[in-house]
Amino acid sequence: VRVLHLKENVASLARLLESTSHGGFPVVYRPKSGHAEVFQGTIKRLELCMLLENEHIFESETNHEFFSSSHPLSYQKITVEKLPNPSRLTILLSRYTTDPRYQQLFINLEPYINKLAMSVQAHFSLQCTYVIFCTLGLRHLTVVDPQNRVVGIITRKDLMPLPLEERLRLQLAPQ
Repeated sequence: VRVLHLKENVASLARLLESTSHGGFPVVYRPKSGHAEVFQGTIKRLELCMLLENEHIFESETNHEFFSSSHPLSYQKITVEKLPNPSRLTILLSRYTTDPRYQQLFINLEPYINKLAMSVQAHFSLQCTYVIFCTLGLRHLTVVDPQNRVVGIITRKDLMPLPLEERLRLQLAPQ
């Protein structure tokens, strides 16, 4: 599972977006030093792309513990149905992954994540999961363990009848 942190490195985020086509990502945080990272919420790919188009929100590593978040972007500015200029984003992602200065810059994702995102326990009923997807019109759902650590993602595609039948058949075949 590809997870993001509340304070995410710009270059790493750009590499992730270049190398995957995932529509959303779980965001985790470490409540205390030495503790496991726990699920905090989710953020959509398009929202991440819109954040990366606004360099003024990047912060330096020297301010690593506490982000100022003095000028967060408005909800309207980051929630879009599609990218306004995909070729511009491609150029920006390339720059962020190759220019060493972006290794030292971070984005505070906390103001932008969906903290009310649904999650299910790892041993949750498949039937109930399907009902949640259909009822709420979800695209993805984070799977957590009893300590609220991210252990997986279920997508709408995972619950489509044919792939699900094939997976069950493959799992039951050796038995």
